[in-house]
Amino acid sequence: MNRNAIRFAAISLVLAPATAWAHPEHGARGFAEGLAHPVTGLDHLAAMLLVGVVARLVAGRPGWLVPAVFVGGLAAGFVSGTSVPVFWVEAVIILSLLAFGAAAALRRAMPVAPAVLATGIFGFAHGAAHGIEMPGNAAPLLFAAGFLASSALLHGAGYWLSRNLTFPARRFGGALPATDRVMERAGIGDSGT
Repeated sequence: MNRNAIRFAAISLVLAPATAWAHPEHGARGFAEGLAHPVTGLDHLAAMLLVGVVARLVAGRPGWLVPAVFVGGLAAGFVSGTSVPVFWVEAVIILSLLAFGAAAALRRAMPVAPAVLATGIFGFAHGAAHGIEMPGNAAPLLFAAGFLASSALLHGAGYWLSRNLTFPARRFGGALPATDRVMERAGIGDSGT
């Protein structure tokens, strides 16, 4: 199987319709809804994938702390979800998308402590949103287990995508500039992590 087929399969799995997993009446009583929840909203899906990208940008080897702290923040936010003001949750989710997106676009190495702190706060907000949006008929522990597992898988997918998907100019017949060389010259190249 060639690399493009593997990439297409990985992206297809990440973006698969959540309706294939959503069968609340059949057994899991919440786990399937939890698995589906991070992929049913573009804000959550983008954030989960970008956490994997940010993990790659953390200076040194402790990049695994970023998704681990995010998942911990998700769990803590879920537990306290209904006691957190919705306007705060939504504002921090928007801020997380802007911050993660900027970090991914700039591709700069970042220090561990600020990355982990910000990721924990952002994870807390996303977890609170999951708690607020949990279906009324779902078992909370099963729902939480599902969205935590799905989130962790999406973090891994984001990390994998950041390492394996590149778009050099030769793939576009020379129509686009070699962005990696341009970014390196501008001082915003990949940190090698």
